[in-house]
Amino acid sequence: MAHSTATLVGATGGAGTTRLAVELGATLARDGRDVAVLDAAFATEGLARHVSGRIDPDVTELLTEDRPVSAGLRDHDAAADLAGRLAVCPARAPFERVARAKTADAARRFETLLADAAEAFDHVLVDAPPVAANQSVAAVNAADRVAVVAPASERGVDAVQRALGRVADVGASADLVLANRAEPDHPVRSADAAVPESDATGVRAVPASAPDPEAEFAPAVARAAEALFDAELDLEFEESGLFDLDAEEYLPDPLS
Repeated sequence: MAHSTATLVGATGGAGTTRLAVELGATLARDGRDVAVLDAAFATEGLARHVSGRIDPDVTELLTEDRPVSAGLRDHDAAADLAGRLAVCPARAPFERVARAKTADAARRFETLLADAAEAFDHVLVDAPPVAANQSVAAVNAADRVAVVAPASERGVDAVQRALGRVADVGASADLVLANRAEPDHPVRSADAAVPESDATGVRAVPASAPDPEAEFAPAVARAAEALFDAELDLEFEESGLFDLDAEEYLPDPLS
């Protein structure tokens, strides 16, 4: 059975969890699925850059004022061109409210938001920072699946081991490792899936995996989505895409 909720937790700062969460969500929505992306990386406000207009309420207000998740969901700017729905629940708040959204009580509320979103969407993704705050702990414990996202570099190799240890320390477990911005010979050999760099630049160029998929980037995102949710997507890609390459190039040794 396919899983419905998954947390992407950064192995280190700047691992690219926000971008990858949006790309995975867009790919799943291209397949006709309804997807929500919840922001647990309050400080960076990365998801807020993927929607137009005023964000009111944001996810921190939902957590501190006990409001339903539906109140904070906004359709992604690219959602109109996708077969399914792609909605995001971003953070954009003053420091005082961000601080209150990181309390233990707010973390328990985050678990409720995730469960409520899972009732309304086929899949829910959580964009989480490295495990060092209450909302990150809640995100990795409440989701069906946890993926550690690491830069596909030597720095990422070391960061993966630390991240796996932190996830275990809070009573959760990582189901897979995703190597981000990967070359075929990247050093993160423990990765279960790898996503190469995209040709697209700038927030408004995201998603590059849908609805007009890049030939090599989009198939890699689709494969990562299948691994993350234990799902099978019915998508077609150009013949020159990554799906025509040797899978071993981008799918190294599985997580043990």
